Amino acid sequence: MNEPAMAGGSAGRVSVLGGLPQRLVQDGLVNEAAMAEAIGAAREKKIHFVSWLVTNNIVSARDVAIAAAQEFGVPLLDLDAVNVDLDAVRLVNDKLLAKHRILPLVKRGKRLHVAVSDPTNLHAIDEIKFQTGLAIEAVVVEDDKLQKAVQKAIEQVDVSMPEMGGDEFELDNLDITADDEVDAEQVGRDDVEDAPIVRFVNKILLDSIRKGASDIHFEPYEKYYRIRVRLDGVLKEVAQPPVQLASKLAARIKVMSRLDIAERRVPQDGRIKMRLSKNRSIDFRVSSCPTLFGEKIVLRILDASTAMMGIDALGYESFQKELYLKNLARPQGMILVTGPTGSGKTVSLYTGLSILNVEDTNISTAEDPAEIVLPGVNQVNVNNKVGLTFASALRAFLRQDPDVIMVGEIRDLETAEIALKAAQTGHLVLSTLHTNDAPQTLTRLVDMGVKPYAIATSVSLIIAQRLGRRLCGNCKQPLELPREAALKEGFSEEHVDHPDFRVYRPVGCSQCTDGYKGRVGIYEVMPVTEEIGRIILAGGNAKDIRDAARREGIWDLRTAGLKKVRDGLTSLEEVNRVTVD
Repeated sequence: MNEPAMAGGSAGRVSVLGGLPQRLVQDGLVNEAAMAEAIGAAREKKIHFVSWLVTNNIVSARDVAIAAAQEFGVPLLDLDAVNVDLDAVRLVNDKLLAKHRILPLVKRGKRLHVAVSDPTNLHAIDEIKFQTGLAIEAVVVEDDKLQKAVQKAIEQVDVSMPEMGGDEFELDNLDITADDEVDAEQVGRDDVEDAPIVRFVNKILLDSIRKGASDIHFEPYEKYYRIRVRLDGVLKEVAQPPVQLASKLAARIKVMSRLDIAERRVPQDGRIKMRLSKNRSIDFRVSSCPTLFGEKIVLRILDASTAMMGIDALGYESFQKELYLKNLARPQGMILVTGPTGSGKTVSLYTGLSILNVEDTNISTAEDPAEIVLPGVNQVNVNNKVGLTFASALRAFLRQDPDVIMVGEIRDLETAEIALKAAQTGHLVLSTLHTNDAPQTLTRLVDMGVKPYAIATSVSLIIAQRLGRRLCGNCKQPLELPREAALKEGFSEEHVDHPDFRVYRPVGCSQCTDGYKGRVGIYEVMPVTEEIGRIILAGGNAKDIRDAARREGIWDLRTAGLKKVRDGLTSLEEVNRVTVD
């Protein structure tokens, strides 16, 4: 009963299956019992049986596509090699596309060419034929690629200009201002003249906020224009408006952020505030940069409501959190946070500041610019054009009876020396540096010209961090990882041989992006101990410091990342992407 039903075997049951299921059983790709189970499970979950087979690794999407093409004489197509015509996609209701997993590719006369993973799904083809009034020509594609392509096409159509109406927000009447007072008469005139552009930009901003994006990129090229958003640390294309609109899109964003519209030769920086309701507003930090074919504009989304999550939500291990809180409670010393742009340094610092932000503590910050507004904290935006540098702001703070000082970034020797002196004279100082890990942070200060004894006596804690994408809890699946491969990746024998050791992989579903949803912090929290202090004074390098940290049981980024993998929070490939073995 459990033997695979090949061609001619258990003919009665095979003939009952019919269509593509019968072909897959006859080809020996799936046994009869598994196929029957797949059809039943798919019907119960209201998905197509091909999706169920592929998602559960019973048969590959490629094998299903080849079998379907051969059985029914339908052309086989690689979706990666096709540019989907969005005008064709617009012909079909997006709910119908998502329901039947069908993707219109191109319209030729009275014929609409569509991509399917199961050409025997005649009900779906008939529904699209009825809606469009066109003859339907199907081509077979791989189911996993089709799922992603349908979702991407729906998103692109959703933000394209012909489909802007019916939004739950009043796109025309959003309360949008720059940091300074805007010439309301000029903005109003521009809005009237370019109403479709206004609505399009507003739609992009709102959709990006809804998706939880951190950045929006408006990018002009010679023959096309694209808009990408950074979701969970990875850029995704969301729209390709006509390239002829490049200058109008740039001008609209520059009006919103009160930049000089006439100046297209030099970079500019600005800020936009979008009020979504009485209680919630979103800030955008705007940067324009001249490129070969126009101005590229990047908007950083600054949402204080998502940034102030609390220390328990950041992803520190319990002993790492205890070290951070212990050093925050010290009356003096310096805490440095390091990592690449977009690794969450600002959120870590502001989480610490929010803990320290009580009535009897005077807190001042110097930033470029302040990304999160925190009531009760005296925040200063540095402005090099008028001489308000990090160093000059620090000098001013020291004359204003401070308890806690935060410097957005230590960029030069002067700022480093003033900050370290403040840490030595009864103040708690928090700041950031751009280095790869905690040991390199100490040697970076020496390279800048800071005296080793000042570093050893002032710096109390260094936090190096990365943000990795969090696995979707709805669709993640266990990954078969051989023991030798696991050991090579850095897992210890103790962990690999444990009966509960398990590694998960991303799959992808309607609730996530490519198998990931949200992000998780990976941290190296290194206190400057007596031994590390002696290494600094003796002129030791980053390797010496790293070796000492390991002897004292301090986790590096790789170790912390592998712990997140063991906990099922992220995948091994994601840890390999953001950390180095």
